[in-house]
Amino acid sequence: MAEPKTNKGNKEASAAAGGMPEKRGRGRPKGSTNKNKRIHGPSTLPAWAQVRIAIEGVEPAVDGGRHAVKTVAGDVIQVAVDIWKDGHDLLKASVLFRKLKPEEWTLAEGLPAPAMDQGWQEAPLVTNPDWNDRWKGSFTASGVGPYAFTFLAWTDVFGSWKSEITKKIAAGQDVKSEILEGQALIERTAAACRTDDKDALQALAVRLGAVKTPEDRLKVIESDDLRILMERNDLRADARFYPRALPVWSDRERAVFGAWYELFPRSQGTNPNKPGTFRDVAQRLPRLAAMGFDVIYLPPIHPIGVTARKGRNNTEHAAKGDVGSPWAIGAKAGGHMSVHPDLGTLYDFDELVRTARDNGLEIALDFAIQCSPDHPWVKQHPEWFNQRPDGSIKYAENPPKKYQDIYPINFDTADRDGLYNELKNVLLFWIGHGVKIFRVDNPHTKAIGFWEWVIAEVQRIHPDVIFLAEAFTRPKRMALLAKSGFTQSYSYFTWRNARREIEDYARELFLSPSALFLRPNFFANTPDILHEYLQKGGRPAFLNRFLLAATLGSSYGIYSGFEICENVPLRPGSEEYLDSEKYQIRKRNYDAPDNLNDFITRVNEIRHAHRSLWRTGNLVLLESTNSNVLAYAKTPPSASEGAIVVIINLDPAAAQESTITLPVSLYGKSEGDSYLVTDLLSNQTYSWTGPSNYVRLDPKGSTGCHVLMIRK
Repeated sequence: MAEPKTNKGNKEASAAAGGMPEKRGRGRPKGSTNKNKRIHGPSTLPAWAQVRIAIEGVEPAVDGGRHAVKTVAGDVIQVAVDIWKDGHDLLKASVLFRKLKPEEWTLAEGLPAPAMDQGWQEAPLVTNPDWNDRWKGSFTASGVGPYAFTFLAWTDVFGSWKSEITKKIAAGQDVKSEILEGQALIERTAAACRTDDKDALQALAVRLGAVKTPEDRLKVIESDDLRILMERNDLRADARFYPRALPVWSDRERAVFGAWYELFPRSQGTNPNKPGTFRDVAQRLPRLAAMGFDVIYLPPIHPIGVTARKGRNNTEHAAKGDVGSPWAIGAKAGGHMSVHPDLGTLYDFDELVRTARDNGLEIALDFAIQCSPDHPWVKQHPEWFNQRPDGSIKYAENPPKKYQDIYPINFDTADRDGLYNELKNVLLFWIGHGVKIFRVDNPHTKAIGFWEWVIAEVQRIHPDVIFLAEAFTRPKRMALLAKSGFTQSYSYFTWRNARREIEDYARELFLSPSALFLRPNFFANTPDILHEYLQKGGRPAFLNRFLLAATLGSSYGIYSGFEICENVPLRPGSEEYLDSEKYQIRKRNYDAPDNLNDFITRVNEIRHAHRSLWRTGNLVLLESTNSNVLAYAKTPPSASEGAIVVIINLDPAAAQESTITLPVSLYGKSEGDSYLVTDLLSNQTYSWTGPSNYVRLDPKGSTGCHVLMIRK
């Protein structure tokens, strides 16, 4: 990229003003006595007072650049900015971008101010008279990790001169002075050249002065040779940076596209009287991989405390043989950097990670910052916990619920350095054992500054690590966690079941500014959440929610048992499962009658085969004449591919009919075009005509939903 030329005598002021050179004079003529005449010299004006090019209204930006815009390596980032200058000069502008060094990734303190010696890559911006001084462009972060971008604008001196002189020639005006100005401009540019372009420019300057007729002058002025040479050697004398660099975090593909499956290792064995092990989990992995899952998420695998252990169905006192909650972390066998002896050894865990990798899967671990009363930290670092006046440690509560088996961490401890670094070491320990994905338990109950610090610390070393926030909390808290570094977040998807609320939530997540930083992972169920829709809707409800999670979002998850439609609550009105796996071992028949295994496999095959389902910003919500029928499309990444149209009957009990309306851009060049659509679930092809077409969806038959591909 050509560096803007600046006057050496005022380098500091020029940089402060965005690269604009200061005018320097020759001083007062000898013998002059005019005391009112200014003596030219270094300007005493502040840099901002010398600015003539305005750069504002930058997009994309999260909180003005305080937090990073998120992207995926290889995806195009669209940018826009308002740029204008007083007067009538033409302008040029570029977006500048570069990969940051790990030590530069300091969002809380702000990125380094832009400077020309930082190795920027450059992409041009374009504008249009109808855009009201709005300039647009794009760039691509090709790798994983931190990037920055900013904007550069300068006067198009050659373009401005060319525009003025061609208008005057067309009007038959005298352009002798303009010819001299043009020659001087070309010669100045030639003098600054460091290439063979110097001779070519000097020859064009001579030729411009030699020709006499308007036609010959225009041939020189409008020649491609002159334009290319002047653009290639643009002096950019008054180039001005946008005054700050804006952060971008570029993730790997799994950050935005993946199918998650949650399972408890202790329930994977075949002996109902004995906990399953890591080796039992490994035996299930080929089947889960064949079903199309990408991530296997394990709840805490650490030793479980004995003190105040909870019994089955969360009873206050455990009976003999009760295994307790995995989230009550810590016992004599160790804490957060140990595995439960019943599950195996660290070597067994390493073998599980290798087996997963061999099957194209990743293991995600739960990172829960809490301890049982038996955790080694309780004795080693009592200052890390909340102590009552009587000296006892306060256990977790969410009245009327009590969690006597869990001690929360005190983030106001005087030993923040020790606590923060130990928690970072826990993450680094498991990364050392091959884990690159962490599902973080209740992050909204921990210090927000800690998350911004620890995620940045980890990702400086391991930029490919993914953090999923289990943040079922208020919207602004969820948003700030995402801004502070979490790769993905749980969402309110589970509680959005009616068409209107689903559509409104999709707009909020995918078609609003929050899409710059918050990426939802649509879990259809969790060990804590069995929604009433699933409890009462039976198999059709499970089909609907799965298809919706897998195609409306690009990342989704299910908890073990979903595929066999487990739907019995602890009690009426509760979202807790009866005989919850959080407190006991569960043995399941995953081939039980009416299971969803084939349906899940087929939907995952469709997801992997069609890139339009890999993203969410390409969502188009479609008109439906029936409030029980939801329809939406995902536009393809290239014109050669057809859009995917998903139509779901949200009523699990009865057939519904509707007319679905598609925008013309999805299917043809004119409104009355006919086209073919193929249902990727049933492989049936239908002929549709125009934007509006009829569908009938029967949840009791084989057509309770459609995943249609528009044939090109």
